[in-house]
Amino acid sequence: MQHVDIVRESTVRATDRVRQLSSMFDVPISARSSLTWSGEVRYDERPWNVGCIVGPSGSGKSTVASELFGLPRPLDWGDGAVVDAFDVGLSIDEIATACSSVGFNTIPAWCRPFDVLSTGEKFRAELARRLIETDGIIVVDEFTSVVDRQVAKVGAYAVQKHVRKADRQFVAVSCHYDIIDWLQPDWILEPVTMRFAWRSVQPRPGIEAYVARAEYSSWAVFAPFHYLTATLNRSARCFVLVVDETPVSFCAVLYRPHPRTRNIYGFSRVVTLPDWQGVGLAYALTDRVASYFKTLGYRIHSYPSHPAYIRGRDRSPNWAMIRAPANFVTKGRTSSISVKHDRPCATFAYVGQDGDEAEAIRLLDLRPFKRRRRKAGGRKPEQNNRGSA
Repeated sequence: MQHVDIVRESTVRATDRVRQLSSMFDVPISARSSLTWSGEVRYDERPWNVGCIVGPSGSGKSTVASELFGLPRPLDWGDGAVVDAFDVGLSIDEIATACSSVGFNTIPAWCRPFDVLSTGEKFRAELARRLIETDGIIVVDEFTSVVDRQVAKVGAYAVQKHVRKADRQFVAVSCHYDIIDWLQPDWILEPVTMRFAWRSVQPRPGIEAYVARAEYSSWAVFAPFHYLTATLNRSARCFVLVVDETPVSFCAVLYRPHPRTRNIYGFSRVVTLPDWQGVGLAYALTDRVASYFKTLGYRIHSYPSHPAYIRGRDRSPNWAMIRAPANFVTKGRTSSISVKHDRPCATFAYVGQDGDEAEAIRLLDLRPFKRRRRKAGGRKPEQNNRGSA
């Protein structure tokens, strides 16, 4: 148990303006101004991962946080790429994991100077560095104060998820109460009354969303944030996940030619807007689209190369890995030209539940796949062919 007994005093100079204010608002002038905070803070009574010091501006949040845990120094980002500002002793895999864990998944942004990032990207980049470069308790003052409230909520959820998984301790100091349901702190301290309370971790608030078919032109909104390329095949079927009538996640599906199997499709592009990264919307979108393809008798594959995306697919019960991450060579069926892929891609097949058939037909604009019957002396039926694509 920590006992907090803080007194902050300052001298008040009775200048002409101070006396005018005193007379105007009938406020007596004292030679010294004094602020105090006193109470018991029991955060060490039980194990915890996430704490929150919250209250209005001027209530003493930073003062109390500094007394209990100390406040971190400002980060130096230099004028080079964001990834170059991380500690030199960190590997690129560690940096990538830290950035992905807080929803900072726009890889082109990792190569830009910190000063040119958006406010939301700066917020997530700073969180990533704090999480990976701080020993002991991680304290972030003015947590989510400079970002849009939707960014704040999604960012808070992404941070607590990473902290709990790594079994670290994180304290958010914020004037916003709207993040509490997303941050899910183990304890809350309100300096204005010095009230300390333990709380139980609960599921985050739900996000109401639906899947819609999208025009090819919608790719232009998402292309700058894709981690590989801004190009998209013109024959791709495009889908978006819509929240509050705004598309926030995108996926594209292409037919995959195969010498023995005619019913394979695969995801060619999956991307979520930066403000919504970290809560699994891309997985929700692709799982739903994949369920529709499976409903109509089609096989659908995913070919991720992003490490975080591969791990996410591997953890999901809806996907089965049919090829481990590796560099591979593809060769056209009627061509002698081979193409070597230098990225360690994995291949996953959707094995989850089917979706609604009527909705699948409407959304995919595909008829159910009819498998050919086996003829005497002919080839085996399509469903017995298990070749990879």
